[in-house]
Amino acid sequence: MFEVTERTIDKLGVPLLISDFQVDTWWTNLPHGAKDVIASYHAHGTSEQFHSEFKTDMNVERLPSGKFSTNATILLLSGIAFNILRLIGQTMLAHSEAMPARLKIKRRRCGSVIRDLVYIACKRVRHAGSVNLPGSRAGKRNIGGK
Repeated sequence: MFEVTERTIDKLGVPLLISDFQVDTWWTNLPHGAKDVIASYHAHGTSEQFHSEFKTDMNVERLPSGKFSTNATILLLSGIAFNILRLIGQTMLAHSEAMPARLKIKRRRCGSVIRDLVYIACKRVRHAGSVNLPGSRAGKRNIGGK
């Protein structure tokens, strides 16, 4: 299987005098068609990115124990925490107007979610039968009470 890409402009948008051709070839014994195999190859980078993010942001490059059952439990709990952080990150994208505007992003890394939400300092105040967070960005928030 092969894929030929012709580029007539560079990454900055400047037109090229001579077209640039890139040829990618793959050998496979998969029973799928060429379009499916090429799409799978292009999606492989996304899979690698999630794998790298899981290892670095969840700090499981080296597992803490020599026992398989302990490491299996750590991986299971890390996977659950990773999925919760991904869900929080996707929810944050829906409310991106409240977050600092850097770039148009399609997803947030778990490390960014931890830095932006988990590491927020606040002061808990109990007064008049209610509990408030007066230092939050949204002003005074009632988080419980009578």
